[in-house]
Amino acid sequence: MNNIKVLSILYMLLSMISTQFSASIAKQMIMQLDALTVTIFRIFFAAIISFILFKSWRIIPKLKLIDKSDLILYTVALCVMNTLFYFSLGKLPMGIAVGLEFTGPLLLALLSIKQRIDYLWVGFAIVGILLMVPWSEALQLNFSFLGAICALGAGFCWALYIYYGQRVATANLGIHALSLALCFSSAILLPIGFIWHPEPLLTPSYWLQGLLIAIFAAAFPYTLDILALKNLTKLSYGTLSSLSPVLAALAGLIFLHEYLSLLQWIALFFIMVASIGVTLRKESVD
Repeated sequence: MNNIKVLSILYMLLSMISTQFSASIAKQMIMQLDALTVTIFRIFFAAIISFILFKSWRIIPKLKLIDKSDLILYTVALCVMNTLFYFSLGKLPMGIAVGLEFTGPLLLALLSIKQRIDYLWVGFAIVGILLMVPWSEALQLNFSFLGAICALGAGFCWALYIYYGQRVATANLGIHALSLALCFSSAILLPIGFIWHPEPLLTPSYWLQGLLIAIFAAAFPYTLDILALKNLTKLSYGTLSSLSPVLAALAGLIFLHEYLSLLQWIALFFIMVASIGVTLRKESVD
């Protein structure tokens, strides 16, 4: 396995750790406000950070020279994915919301299979996710089917985010595609937010929380995703993404003393096998 692939996998791991850390902050903030407002904070502050950090104003004159269809579709996928996931997070236990959202990357991994052995690794990942998610909570009377639909919709958009993210990552825009997508998403969501629920958007006491979510849930992980997608296939990215609930479970065990059931330990084993298998496999071009 070459150093570039190792570095790309490291980018993915850091991205997932950052995302899981931010999810707990976002969950608490959604309970105080609403999902759309928290999504806007996440996207808006991330847009400012990435635009300044990457000096993306330098790419604007070149926009007229490139095919903008992939950038538009990448923007829509990113915008809708964030909105639907935060709506699901406000209505479902985090484990179920994350598990349902992972149907997107795993479906994309299945569709990207070109070698028979890869069915084994994706199969391990699917079994691991099914065992990891606390489905017993879905039997409660207050289970939100709307939240489940939002999580599945976020998963579908995540698959599109991976697909078009890989395309824009290898195009002339490079890392600037992310900051432009975040800026365009902000332009879409901000007017809706000011019509829907303007008070919290204008309340400075919420801005610090919004900034933290933007850094750890969007600006930092999405930048790492773009870097990883330059050198990983859709199959590798989709299967390795299944490590995210594992990282969330381990973080809960270490920091919150949330102990895992026997089935969840078995799930960890299945997901780890899938991730190791897809990492060590001989890559084919997607």
